[in-house]
Amino acid sequence: MSDLTHPHGPSRWERGLSRVIHATKILDLCGTFYRHPVRGTQREFVTLNARDWVNVVALTTEARIVLVRQFRFGIDDLSLEVPGGVIEAGEDPVAAGVRELAEETGYVGHSAQLLGSVYPNPAIQNNRCHIVLVESASCRQPLDWDADEELEVSTVMIEEALRLASTGGITHSLSLCALMLFEAKRLRK
Repeated sequence: MSDLTHPHGPSRWERGLSRVIHATKILDLCGTFYRHPVRGTQREFVTLNARDWVNVVALTTEARIVLVRQFRFGIDDLSLEVPGGVIEAGEDPVAAGVRELAEETGYVGHSAQLLGSVYPNPAIQNNRCHIVLVESASCRQPLDWDADEELEVSTVMIEEALRLASTGGITHSLSLCALMLFEAKRLRK
């Protein structure tokens, strides 16, 4: 055992009062007081409270994966990624994935299923990203982008998508998670 490891594991901090520091359209910046149960340390921690998200691995009938390239304000650059978006209040993650795929890319498919869910950044965020697989996808719907969306839609062979993921062509962490879960499912077959 390392000198840095506590023999009983890390403590679960006790949650206290919480407040919204600033509310926005897509997330709330919150401050929550926590107290360490052993040391007695107490302080306010800042977190982002956001709705859950969905990312979609859409597999076409030709064994190609649907990708989108779009401008991302956080990095001030274009990003290649799988389609996805915000889950509406009360919406099922799989239904949200099917909806986002159709809206962003025009692709519709069959056998939509949840591959898994991840916490995008549990250090400061409380939401989850659900990864949905849609199979036998084909482009059959008109695009229905939000006011600020502008996407380039493409398809690549599965091996090319995985190569892009492993060589820095796809750097969006949640897209990498989606492709990893997809590949794990594919290898189990």
